[in-house]
Amino acid sequence: MPKVTANDLIEKFNLELVSGEEGVYRPITTSDISRPGIEMAGFFTYYPAKRLQLLGRTELSFFEQLGENEKGDRMRNLCTYDTPGIIISRGLEAPPELIEASEENGVPLLRSPSSTTRLSSKLTNFLESQLAPMTAVHGVLVDIYGIGVLITGASGVGKSETALDLVRRGHRLVADDSVEIRQEHEDILVGRSPDLIQHLLEIRGLGIINVMTLFGAGSVRPFKRVALVIHLELWDQKKAYDRLGLEEDMLKIIDVDVPKLTVPVRPGRNLAVIIEVAAMNFRLKRLGMNAAQQFSDRLTDVIEEGDREF
Repeated sequence: MPKVTANDLIEKFNLELVSGEEGVYRPITTSDISRPGIEMAGFFTYYPAKRLQLLGRTELSFFEQLGENEKGDRMRNLCTYDTPGIIISRGLEAPPELIEASEENGVPLLRSPSSTTRLSSKLTNFLESQLAPMTAVHGVLVDIYGIGVLITGASGVGKSETALDLVRRGHRLVADDSVEIRQEHEDILVGRSPDLIQHLLEIRGLGIINVMTLFGAGSVRPFKRVALVIHLELWDQKKAYDRLGLEEDMLKIIDVDVPKLTVPVRPGRNLAVIIEVAAMNFRLKRLGMNAAQQFSDRLTDVIEEGDREF
């Protein structure tokens, strides 16, 4: 399971730790953020304690109008053992009651100079990215003309060699061997490389090479949306391969169906060129220009005209 803590937020957004240092490694399990306005008024029946709590000028201004006994009760109820953290925006001063409750229950209390709305947006985007469902796929991810192409296949079929050829042709490597894929939105998959092997490519007989060092910073990118899967397999003479391109297979990755092409491999075939053209053809299809369908329509028209003549 992906894991994010308050300490990660401190490092990512340069937040100030006010109190509750004991709980900076509590896991944050949801990307939802709560602004506990109604809780400040004393209604904690449906308090989402497992969310990050964001306090802005509105919440703290209301809090200042409460009586001394109410202030202590509200902050103790706000700082539960399940609460992963409380963040104060706009650099506002933390109430003493909040600091005391934070230290008592080990809830990290953080502060940011950013406005409440802007901070909420940044935190939500970061948490959605980090907590998104994730899987690892054996393959190579390459950015070809803006299309994220995931190349899969059995070990030794030539995935890395093909990726190297594509990089030489001006395309950009995202990940080799292991591709970490996150479902960041309902139908969006984003692939990236594990930190340990970032920018590296393994070529049998040659070893491990650093693509960025050899070909420059323009030959790599840190992440890319996965739009197309191309599966390489050794040529099987007994198997019937698609010759028109009318049929579209799909590969399910997490909860998203991704278009999949199967390309047979045999000596003499330039896989880099084939995959490059496949990416360009995929772009044309998304723009509504399907060469296979146009050919099929023309063929149907010719057949129908022949039938009318007879």
